[in-house]
Amino acid sequence: MPGSKTPLNRQHIESFKKIAGEDFVFLDEETLHTYGHDETEELLYLPEVVIKPRTASEISAILKICNNDKIPVTPRGAGTGLSGGALPQLGGVLISVERMNTILDIDEKNLQVTTEPGVITEILQNAVREKGLFYPPDPSSRGSCFIGGNIAENSGGPKAVKYGVVKDYVLNLEIVLPNGEIMWTGANVLKNSTGYNLTQLIVGSEGTLAIVTKIVLKLIPLPKYDLLMLVPFHSLEKASEAVSAIFREGFVPSGLELVEIDALKIASRFVDSTIVPVTDDVAAHLIIEVDGNHPDILAKEMESIAELLTRFDAQEIFFADDAQQKAELWKLRKRVAEAVKSSGYTIEEDAVVPRAALPDLINGVKKLGKEYDFDVVCYGHAGDGNLHIRIKKEGTTNSLDNPEMKKILRALFTLVHRLKGTISGEHGIGLVQKEYMDIVFNENQLDLMRQIKKIFDPNNILNAGKIIDN
Repeated sequence: MPGSKTPLNRQHIESFKKIAGEDFVFLDEETLHTYGHDETEELLYLPEVVIKPRTASEISAILKICNNDKIPVTPRGAGTGLSGGALPQLGGVLISVERMNTILDIDEKNLQVTTEPGVITEILQNAVREKGLFYPPDPSSRGSCFIGGNIAENSGGPKAVKYGVVKDYVLNLEIVLPNGEIMWTGANVLKNSTGYNLTQLIVGSEGTLAIVTKIVLKLIPLPKYDLLMLVPFHSLEKASEAVSAIFREGFVPSGLELVEIDALKIASRFVDSTIVPVTDDVAAHLIIEVDGNHPDILAKEMESIAELLTRFDAQEIFFADDAQQKAELWKLRKRVAEAVKSSGYTIEEDAVVPRAALPDLINGVKKLGKEYDFDVVCYGHAGDGNLHIRIKKEGTTNSLDNPEMKKILRALFTLVHRLKGTISGEHGIGLVQKEYMDIVFNENQLDLMRQIKKIFDPNNILNAGKIIDN
């Protein structure tokens, strides 16, 4: 079969059925098609078999067979990724962790939660919230993405500006190595200076080094209150300049999102919302949230931020009055990616630069659009310099193996690097960005990564061809 180093045969399939159960080994065309794509562009690669194990020991047994016979293995969470990390481009075996979906323990005394990787992020957040606890990372797809996938990509989301990203909450991981060995990477403690930090090496490794089967996360107390405001600007550049100014004045919002007007128009139509006024003199909006335990202090903080923004030609500020308005604003923001993709902006990059460089990045992106004749909308986590750049070019739906798009993306990432940024803030490198790694890393750095991959996976079976080629 195409793509496999060793073709799958009937004996392999029978062995997989004995391990995972006949009902959880899939060969039918519909299932293979479903698991042959994620949310990356319009790409599709069919695996040869889909397996849905329930335990680490089942994954271990499957990997031992694949490692021995050099069969490619693609780990998969919910399939919400945007860099091709779950695409089985080499065929072979796709392992879905969707049945590993139990929250194992919420330790209220130590503010920790132990979970399996197939738990949906929002379900975990709601479970700990009921106990007055808070797990802050909240990617836009939190209602469908898995915690395991968040570990693989080191996900962030709007709360990252104040609370950090996934890596800041992972204490310990149970993993299965490509040879089938099961091990824990660290300890369930807040401080650990015992040897190399294997836990953090696995976080963000995109399923190329091991498959995560249990996760221990740090939690924090849930803030009691939050306030939200929407700030329109005449100028996209002024909106991005205001972002850096907010932090220089000593404010640390719990969310600071930028959405330019074209993206907002598309999203408003997509979700049939009129909560955000859309007028011809508005170029962009900032969504600013603060949270804490003292409402009077938060109100004063919001007033001070609003006063500061008048120096950047902000228009009339809209304050969300109640939980329903807050929810509608966040719903609009979180549906932007889905909305613009449905409107033909299928190519998404998530470059990140120092906050103060945001105006230069946005101006540079717009200039590239004119130079290379493509439409572009920008939105994202402006508070931490992470801008989602959505590209639409007539007749082009994918960037992978497209010569014209390669020129565009190389020019874009060169701009990002020149601004002292990097090519992905939270979506990962996966399949579609790997050929641009040379822009931000030299050959010695890339070779070090290849050596790490080889130590974990000498037969190169696990998510091979992602991040870097071995």
